Amino acid sequence: MENSYFYSARLFKAFCDENRLVILETLQGGEKCACVLLEKLEITQPTLSYHMRILVDSGVVTARKDGKWTYYSISAQGCENAAILLRKLTNILGTNIEGCCV
Repeated sequence: MENSYFYSARLFKAFCDENRLVILETLQGGEKCACVLLEKLEITQPTLSYHMRILVDSGVVTARKDGKWTYYSISAQGCENAAILLRKLTNILGTNIEGCCV
């Protein structure tokens, strides 16, 4: 089982690039073929593959092969996992400043 810090870093890496944010915004309208994403972003196929691998590895996007093309969509479960992680990491546990130099 991979450690939670590795998973967290991989998940947040998916959201830290402008191209990947455009891809996610495009996928909000439903499943899209890689050719549509290529046209929208005006990037090369290897660059798209790089970004899609990061998004798929994060669990936020799923991939489906059909012939020579791959179709991508947002994963509802992956998005829920991302939301849970963000809430967990930003949960304020209290105001105890024990050990502080104040």
